[in-house]
Amino acid sequence: MLDAAIVGMGRWGQTLVNSVQGRNGAGIRFVAGATRTPGKAAAWAAEKGIEILPDLEAVLADPRVRAVVLATPHQQHAEGVIAAARAGRHIFIEKPFTLSKASAEAAVAACREAGVVLALGHNRRFLPAVAEMKRMLAEGALGTLMHVEGQLSGAMAEGWKPGMWRADPHESPLGGMGAMGIHMIDMLINLAGPIEQVSVISRARVLTNGLDDTTAMLCRFRAGPTGLFATLASAPRVWRIGLFGSQGRLEQRDPETLVFHPRDGEGWERRFESADIERAELEAFAAAVEGGPAYPLPVEEAIHGVSVFETMIHANAAGGPVLVP
Repeated sequence: MLDAAIVGMGRWGQTLVNSVQGRNGAGIRFVAGATRTPGKAAAWAAEKGIEILPDLEAVLADPRVRAVVLATPHQQHAEGVIAAARAGRHIFIEKPFTLSKASAEAAVAACREAGVVLALGHNRRFLPAVAEMKRMLAEGALGTLMHVEGQLSGAMAEGWKPGMWRADPHESPLGGMGAMGIHMIDMLINLAGPIEQVSVISRARVLTNGLDDTTAMLCRFRAGPTGLFATLASAPRVWRIGLFGSQGRLEQRDPETLVFHPRDGEGWERRFESADIERAELEAFAAAVEGGPAYPLPVEEAIHGVSVFETMIHANAAGGPVLVP
């Protein structure tokens, strides 16, 4: 059993803990943690059997803790990963990994030097429908992949009020990218490979809290396909990704529904069982720590996702295409 600490006990930190705590077979349990506002989390932590410690330093000094799960503000991610790695703790970090390629590379280097497992929380990789998409791509069911389209949107930014860290444009550049859109960027990379060039338009159409609510990207993948992507931070919730090939089209219309249209012949629509993807990612992290299969998101792809996000920020400011370093 992997004894872990949760750092950041807001809504998402609690969601992660709730997905595994007290559930047989998870391979991980939370014994301690830290949060900026301990009074708000005290009752919940007591119910879950989690001791609240003063800060990350105290968490890393606790001999019970073999791993840390970081659900902290975005700009604290790199510093937290490096501190945990230097303390010899395995790390699960929420997305976005960091906000710059340089800081992502420094965090990965610290983990490699310490010999600890680093796992990034892009939980959509654990959807059964996504596994089927990857299988079909690998088997050539779509022919040559020509184009990819994705959208991940929702209305969560309407609840981000002044004073909240998510309402800070430095923590949430390009509006919904940090909280939502970065998941779809990771999915584009997961399915179609590295992205080499991006153009971006990001604007505020309805929000008045200082954040963009409409962000759109046109990109080119290193392997040749083109791509379109949008994330809206004040709109009805949607998850959709489409793969367009020379011999077929494959569309994930929601996390459980997959539709295939071949160039010729009959297509199909399949409904997959709902998956607890938060539990799945933490179980995969625990298994990797204990010497099992490697966590299914290579650190090179984690760094590249950050590089794409950072380049999107530059491209929006430049008003034209920018190459991804």
